[in-house]
Amino acid sequence: QVQLVESGGGLVQAGGSLRLSCAASGSIFSINAMGWYRQAPGKQRELVASITKGGNTNYADSVKGRFTISRDSAKNTMYLQMNSLKPEDTAVYYCSAGRVVVGTFWGQGTQVTVSS
Repeated sequence: QVQLVESGGGLVQAGGSLRLSCAASGSIFSINAMGWYRQAPGKQRELVASITKGGNTNYADSVKGRFTISRDSAKNTMYLQMNSLKPEDTAVYYCSAGRVVVGTFWGQGTQVTVSS
């Protein structure tokens, strides 16, 4: 099993920045892919960004150029640097991990609210 704990959410004005962190513990040796999802009220959960153990990254079109995903293997922690935030980025952000692709293990979520 893998445990994931997110932190770093909060309230920020449009144009501002936040950095989310996801600390992993447990059987992390088995994890290849990690990523961030988000879910806004009334909308489906969507994949925001993902990163593999080898460092390959993937981003949703809506966040390309604004968000950066990274991974510190020594600290077993993944990050999401979010810049130029928009009100439409408001959502609960979830950390996820998997042995091949993301989606097997989940964190509890952290709220990000961007005011206009």
